[in-house]
Amino acid sequence: MQLQRTILWIVFSMSLLFLWDNWQKHNGKPSMFGGPTATDAAGKAPAAGAAPAADGSVPSAPASVAAPTAAAVPGATAAGAAPASGATPAAGGVKPLRVRSDVLALDIDPVGGQILRGELLKHKANHDTSGKADVGGVVLLQNEPGRMYVAQSGLIGGAEGAAFPTHKTPFTIADAPRELADGSDAIEVTMTAESGGVKLERTYRLARGSYVVEVRDTVSNTGAAPVRPTLYMQLLRHGEPPVGESQFYSTYTGPVVYTEEKKFQKVAFSDIEKGKPDHVKSASDGWAGIIQHYFVSAWLPTDKAPREFFSRRIADNLYAVGALQPLGELAPQAKTSAQTRLLIAPQDQNMLEKVAPGLDLSVDYGWLTVVAKPIFWLLEKLYGLVGNWGWAIVLLTIIIKTIFFPLQAASYKSMARMKAVSPRLMALRERYGNDRVKLNTAMMELYKEEKINPLGGCLPIVVQIPVFIALYWVLLASVEMRNAPWALWIKDLAAPDPFYILPLVMAGTMFLQVKLNPTPPDPVQAKVMMIMPLVFSVMFFFFPAGLVLYWLVNNVYSIIQQWLITRKIEASMAAKKA
Repeated sequence: MQLQRTILWIVFSMSLLFLWDNWQKHNGKPSMFGGPTATDAAGKAPAAGAAPAADGSVPSAPASVAAPTAAAVPGATAAGAAPASGATPAAGGVKPLRVRSDVLALDIDPVGGQILRGELLKHKANHDTSGKADVGGVVLLQNEPGRMYVAQSGLIGGAEGAAFPTHKTPFTIADAPRELADGSDAIEVTMTAESGGVKLERTYRLARGSYVVEVRDTVSNTGAAPVRPTLYMQLLRHGEPPVGESQFYSTYTGPVVYTEEKKFQKVAFSDIEKGKPDHVKSASDGWAGIIQHYFVSAWLPTDKAPREFFSRRIADNLYAVGALQPLGELAPQAKTSAQTRLLIAPQDQNMLEKVAPGLDLSVDYGWLTVVAKPIFWLLEKLYGLVGNWGWAIVLLTIIIKTIFFPLQAASYKSMARMKAVSPRLMALRERYGNDRVKLNTAMMELYKEEKINPLGGCLPIVVQIPVFIALYWVLLASVEMRNAPWALWIKDLAAPDPFYILPLVMAGTMFLQVKLNPTPPDPVQAKVMMIMPLVFSVMFFFFPAGLVLYWLVNNVYSIIQQWLITRKIEASMAAKKA
């Protein structure tokens, strides 16, 4: 039965391994067993005959609006690149306009009003353990070769031969302050463009303390015929994970679409590459965005206005996700306006919940969200009490372990009884040698005599697994851990321990746990059990310090519980023999 128990643990461990491998492949990471990744697929040229659209960077008009002809749309050029021959020329040599609030710094291109760079000033660019105050902010949006990530919007739906202002059209920018002044609540930038008989006046508004850029588009029909413009909002991003992501764990990077009906939908870059994105196409609510570890960007169309969602491949390893919002028919000299919002933000759940429904789901806990959210709520409350995320992790781990103590005690009691009869099991093995039938019969009689269930320790552990996996994802996905110190040399709970002290101590606790458990009768199994702590400790060298702290506290508390229960069981069995 001891062998069967070991086999069950091996099967369980292998199942976790295959689940982890599939999760890696789902997130575009290379498989541990070889084979192409989503990134590999993204880099391949399109199949023969699959020519790109006439305009790759400007979306097509929605089904409810007559689509413009190829002559009506500008050339397919990426942000910052030279336009195609015959296309409206960009403002050559014009530098982007830098607009700055207290939490955001944006570079806005006078050509098309594209946001080419978005810096989060309150979040340090790199995990900083030096204590320097001059470390720059996280640059989420950027217009860099091979790593483009920009926000664009414009108008489509012009009749044949007419092209409305798009993200390729030069804008005239009104003079105004470029930086939020002391005592001011917001800063605004207004820009104007006219094309195809339509005038577009756009205002970007950055409020103090807000990661939401409010965008007001006022559209005027300056022609002699009615027009039906459609506002498009899109995010363009490369298909690579963020720089600096660990190879030992993977988080989702890619487009997402949310509606009240279909809820939160991930749209993998690999699915877009294959031309098979699976997400809702039309709704009267919701938003489209892109998430990555700790950060999110999203276009939030006008509330309760009909919109169509799209995702598509722009070029090799460059993808777009966004929404189309029809503005209705405009008679000559008439005008209308649309109020939209662009979010460029950290994944702060409390803040995201207030901005729009479903945005808090961008903190990706996977299929264990229903368990992870209450855990994060409790972690946040503990932080409010102690004022330190490291100590909050310690308290949270102790609380959860205490709640599960009755189940854990059943497991420890089973292992304690197994350990107490280990000498007799070894004697049976020596007596019967390789006669497996007689050995198993004798072991079953011993278990029955001592009232031991060899699998009694497995079920309590299985019940706890979802909770502890959810806690793992809470600590991995919470931006609050980023650059959060704990104590002494741990200056950033989201970065690995710089001196590997926590992983080494955790390895020691794992060895101690092995010693407290019953020794398997098979020498090979015993050696495997001794090697496992070393294997796991090597992995934890590269894990965030917050995760290692959680596992360390969990191990120490488990050792204390197990030692107390084992002593009690051994004393009881000794008294029984006496």
